[in-house]
Amino acid sequence: MRPAGLIYLLWAVLGLLFAGCRGPAGDGSTCAQCHQGLELASASHLECVSCHGGDPAAREEKASHRTMFGPKNPADPAHWEKTCGSCHPYQLERVRGNLMYTNTGMIKNIQKTWEGEDGTLYATRGEAVHDAAGLPRDLANVAELDNLSGELYRKFCAVCHVGIDMNRVWSGSHASGCAACHFPYNDNATYQGNDATVKGKWPHSASHEMAVLPDNQVCVRCHNRSGRIALSYQGWNDGNNGLVPTAAGDPGPKIIGGARNVTRIQADIHHEKGLECIDCHTSRDVMGDGYAYENMYLQTEIACEDCHGSARQRPRSEPISRENDEVLRESAHYQHPMKQGDEMVLTGKGRKYSNVFVADGKVWLQGKRDGKLRESKVITGTPEHTIVGHERMECYACHSRSVAQCYGCHTQYDQRELGTDFIKGVKTPGQFSETEDYRMLYPFPLALNQRGKVSTVTPGCQTFVTVIDQQGNKPLDEYVALYNGRQQLRFAPFFGHNTGTRAIGCAECHANPAFLGFGQHVVSADSIEATMLCEKSAEKPLDGYVTMNAGQVKAFSAITREGSRPFNTREVNKILAVNLCLVCHNDSKDPIYQKELDYDALDSCLKRAAVQP
Repeated sequence: MRPAGLIYLLWAVLGLLFAGCRGPAGDGSTCAQCHQGLELASASHLECVSCHGGDPAAREEKASHRTMFGPKNPADPAHWEKTCGSCHPYQLERVRGNLMYTNTGMIKNIQKTWEGEDGTLYATRGEAVHDAAGLPRDLANVAELDNLSGELYRKFCAVCHVGIDMNRVWSGSHASGCAACHFPYNDNATYQGNDATVKGKWPHSASHEMAVLPDNQVCVRCHNRSGRIALSYQGWNDGNNGLVPTAAGDPGPKIIGGARNVTRIQADIHHEKGLECIDCHTSRDVMGDGYAYENMYLQTEIACEDCHGSARQRPRSEPISRENDEVLRESAHYQHPMKQGDEMVLTGKGRKYSNVFVADGKVWLQGKRDGKLRESKVITGTPEHTIVGHERMECYACHSRSVAQCYGCHTQYDQRELGTDFIKGVKTPGQFSETEDYRMLYPFPLALNQRGKVSTVTPGCQTFVTVIDQQGNKPLDEYVALYNGRQQLRFAPFFGHNTGTRAIGCAECHANPAFLGFGQHVVSADSIEATMLCEKSAEKPLDGYVTMNAGQVKAFSAITREGSRPFNTREVNKILAVNLCLVCHNDSKDPIYQKELDYDALDSCLKRAAVQP
C-alpha cells in the first residue's frame, strides 16, 4: 500500500472512533427495533444518535425522540454545529459563506433592481464570515431588510435557499442544510425506502442513504428557474407553460416544479457525452471555499479554458506533491482515486481539479460518479480559435446553442393578500405574483461582461412593478425601477449551459444585429429600427438594449455587473463591416482571418461609387 493510502486509512479509522460511530445502526439502542430496514446513511455513519440525537435507551417512541435534532433533518442549520459540523467542521465553515446558503448575490441584485440598496450586505441569516481577502465580515439578516426588495426575496426567491426546507413544490423540493444535496427528495418529497414506519411519509428524503456524490436531479431541484441552467444543460425548455396536450393527451413530455410543461431542445454537448454537473463544477463551486462572495461569478472558479485551453495557452497543470493534498481526500470517493504524482489540471483560480488530469500529453476527465475517462479536446493554436479580433470572446459566446431569455416580467405585490415569508416562517400582508410577455432561446444578445470579454447576456431583471395597497390603490403601476440613477431595464452577462461543438456561423453573428443587442428589428439604410417595442416607449425594443439612428448607436438599458456594457458605435460598425469579407471568405479557417483587418479599406468599399455598366 502506498504511504498516502495508509495515512488515509488511519484517518478513516480514527474518524469513526472520534465521531462516535462504533457499531451498526441501533447497536445497543432501541432505534433499530422500530426502524427495521432503514438504510445506513453510509459506511462511516453507523450509530443513529451520532447524527439524530435522541435517547437510545428509551423504549417509548415519544421519550426516545424527545431530544432528537430536527427530528426529521438533523442537518438543518439550527442543528448542524452539533450534528454534521461536529465531524465535518471544515466543510461546515465553507458552507457558512457559500452563496447557496447566504444568497448574498441574489439579495444584492434584487436590491439593485428594486431600488432597495442601503449599503448593507444581507444574507438569508445573519452570519459572521470572511470576505475574499480573508478579513472578517458580518452579514446582516435579510429579515431586517424592510422594503419591497426584502419582501420579494423572503416571499418569492428564498425557496431555493438551502438553509430552509422547501417541501411543497413538485420536483422542486429539497431539505435544508447539508441534506439539501446529500439526502435528496424525490418529486413529491416522500420516503420510498425500506423502513415501513416511515414509508410514504412527507416530507422526507427519498432514501436514508447518503448521496456522497449528488446526481444532476439534485441540481435541477433549484436551478430550473431564472437562468434555467439545469434545464438547458439537459436539453429541456419550459417555454410552453400552457400544458398543451401532446401524445396520449398528456401534458408533456415532462412536468417540473410549478406545474410547468417542458419540451425537448438540443442538450449541452457535455451532457450528451455523459458528464454530470459535478464533473465540471468543483466542490468549491458548489459548497464554497470558506469565503463569502457578493456575486456568483466571483465564487465560480471554473472556465472552459481550464480543460480546453485558450487560443494561445494550453491548460495549466500541477502534480500532486503533498500527502495531504485536497485532491487525494476528495477523489477517495471516486471509482479511481487520484494518487501522488498525478498531473492535475488547474481551475481558473489556480486550484487543482480533483478529476481532471494530464496523461500522455492529453487532458482527461474522470466522471466522479461513473468513473469513465473522457478526453478533453484542446483547441490551442487551431486556426478557427486564433482569428485576429476574437481575443476577447468568451468560448460560449460562439459555442452556445441557446440562451433562455424571458422578456417583460410584470410583478405585482398585493398588500390586500397574505403571503408566506419563508425566512420568518409566518404569513404577512403582501403577496407576489408575476407574468411575462414572451420567451425565446435564439438568437441571443451579446455584450461585454465583467471580465471585459464578449459574453452572452439575458434579461436580468426586466421588471415592471405594480404595487396595490390595502385600499386597492396603485402607488406603483407598471413601474420601471431606477438603475444607476435612471429608469431602465436590465440585462446580465450569463452562461446558458447549452453549448455545442459547432460554433455560431460567422455570417449569423456578423450579419444579424439581434446578436449585438438590437432585438427583433428591420435594417433601414444606416438605421436599425426595432419591431418588438417596449410598452413604455415607442422607440426602445423590449428584447434589446441598443438602437442605431443615422449610424450612431445609443444604449438605453443597462448591462449589469461591474464593468459590463453594450457594444458602442465603433464596435458595432466594425462587427458589421466584416460582412464584406464573408461574401467570399466564409470559412473560419481561411488564412485571411489570421491577419488584422484593415477597416479603413473595408470602409472605402462601402463608399466607392457604383460602377456603371
